Amino acid sequence: MTIRRRDLGRGIAAVGGLALPALIGGQAQAQRAQDTLRIVFRDAVPNIDPYYNSQRTGLILGHQFMDGLVHRNPENFEIVPALATAWNWVDTTTLDFTLRQGVKFHDGSDFTADDVVYTVNTVSKPEARVATPSNYAWMDRAEKTGTHTVRLHLKRPTPAALEYLALVTPIWPQAYRERVGADGFARAPVGTGPYRVTRVDVASIVEYERFDGYYQGGPKGRPAIRRITARFVTDAATELTELLAQRVDWIWNMNPDQIDNVNRLPFLQALQQESMRIGYLSLDAAGRSGAGNPMTNLKVRQAVWHAIDRQAMADRLVRGGSRVPIAPCYPSQFGCNADAAVRYDFNPAKARQLLAEAGFPNGFEIELTSYVQPRQWSEAVQSYLQAVGIRARLNLMQVAAQIQRAWRGELAMSMGSWGSYSVNDVSALLPNFFDGGNDDYARDPELQRMLVEGGSTADAEARKRAYDAAIRRITEQAYWVPLHTYVNTYAFQRQLEFKAFPDELPRFYLAKWK
Repeated sequence: MTIRRRDLGRGIAAVGGLALPALIGGQAQAQRAQDTLRIVFRDAVPNIDPYYNSQRTGLILGHQFMDGLVHRNPENFEIVPALATAWNWVDTTTLDFTLRQGVKFHDGSDFTADDVVYTVNTVSKPEARVATPSNYAWMDRAEKTGTHTVRLHLKRPTPAALEYLALVTPIWPQAYRERVGADGFARAPVGTGPYRVTRVDVASIVEYERFDGYYQGGPKGRPAIRRITARFVTDAATELTELLAQRVDWIWNMNPDQIDNVNRLPFLQALQQESMRIGYLSLDAAGRSGAGNPMTNLKVRQAVWHAIDRQAMADRLVRGGSRVPIAPCYPSQFGCNADAAVRYDFNPAKARQLLAEAGFPNGFEIELTSYVQPRQWSEAVQSYLQAVGIRARLNLMQVAAQIQRAWRGELAMSMGSWGSYSVNDVSALLPNFFDGGNDDYARDPELQRMLVEGGSTADAEARKRAYDAAIRRITEQAYWVPLHTYVNTYAFQRQLEFKAFPDELPRFYLAKWK
C-alpha cells in the first residue's frame, strides 16, 4: 500500500523566494531588537491553567510561568529543588517538604505553606474536576506542619510521586485565586515561574514577560529573552507561511517532509527529537458509542490491529527514528514490558478473515475521528482500514472538540496521541485510558483491578507483575492500538538558540538570541 503525502514545497519556494532579501534583515531582526520570541501552536487551549486542560500545549504554556515543589532536570531526569528545597520520605505514604523562603508570586504576594496545602487539597478532590484526575488520584491531602514545612499524605505508595509533583503539580497562589475565582484565574493567571503572563485570549494569543523577581536558585533560571508571544493558528499551512514570512520565530510538529526545504533557507533551521508521546487508535470495545458498534466484537478489533502497517507509518510518515511500541506505552516507562504484550503483525489477509468470522464479510462503515496532524497520518490509517473492508469516514477535528466528544462517549474509533505528561512511568498512561474514567472505552473491571494493584505498592516486582498482566489483557483484547512513537519536528529562526529535549517540553526560558 502506498502512503499518500502532500507537498508544501511549492509554498516554501514561492514564499521564501519572493521576498527573501527583505526577509533576512526584516521582521526577525526587528523582533530580536524588541527582545520578543514569537511562537505558534496549532491547538488553542480551552484554559491556560494546566490543571484544566489535557493538551500538551497547555502543559507547555503553564511550564513557562508556574513552578512545582520540585523540578525534573531535562538532561538527566534527576529531581531537583524548586519551591521546596528538601524532601524526605517518612514512610511509603508520607512525604515531608521544606519550603523555599523569599519566593514571590507574580502579583507580589509571598509563597507560603498555605499555598501548597490549598493546591494539593483542591486538585486531589473529585469535585475539582481537573482534566486528568489520574495525575492526582494518588494524593490524599497535604497539611501544614510548620511555617515553612508541609506534609503530603498519599492514598497509596506512589513511586513516581516526585515526577508528578515536578511535571503536573504547579502551585496556585491561594489568596489571589480565592479572590478572583477559577474563571478569573484562567483569564489572568499568577505563578512563581521565570515568566509572568501579561495577556490571555485562549482563542488567539498568550503573552509573557520575564519575571525579574524569579527566586534566586530557581531551577529554570533567569530567561535571556524578555518577552514571548504565543499565537494559535488553525492549520499547518498557515503556520508554515508565518514562519517563512518571518512573522514567527518558532514552530513545531511541522510535516517532516518539509525539513530539507526549510534547512535550505539561510534564515531557518529544522531539527527532530523523539519524544515520549505515542500515537494511538482507541476502539470502543465497551459500546459507549452504541451497543451495535462493530468495535464491541473482539475479532473486529483484532482485524484493526492486523490491518495497519504501523512500521511503514513510523518509517515513511513520522520518520526521524520513530518506533512502533509493542506494548501500549512508551518503551522507557517503568512497567512498559514488551514481552508481556500479544503481538500483531501487518496482515491484511488475516484482517479480512477475522472480519468475515465476526459476521462482516463485506466490511462495514464507521466514523474515524482524529485531531492528528499532519492529516496524512490519519489518511494513512483510513486507507489501511478501507483496504480490508472497514470503510472509515474520517472526521478531522480540533483537539479540544475531540476530547469533549470522547468524554461524552461518542467515539467508535478515535485517533490521537498521549505524552504521559512526560512522566516516565506507565501509571501516567494506562490509568488514563483504562481506569473507568472519561477516556476509558474498554470499561474492563478486571483490567481496572490490575491497574489499581500496580499503582498501590512500592514493591517494584509486584508493580511489574500487575502491569505485565494489564498489558497482556489490553493487547489480548485489542482494546487500544499503539501506532508509533512521535518525533517532534522543530523549525525556527537560525538567530534563535533553542535546544529540544526528549520529554517534549520546550523550555523557552532557556532559549536565547545568538
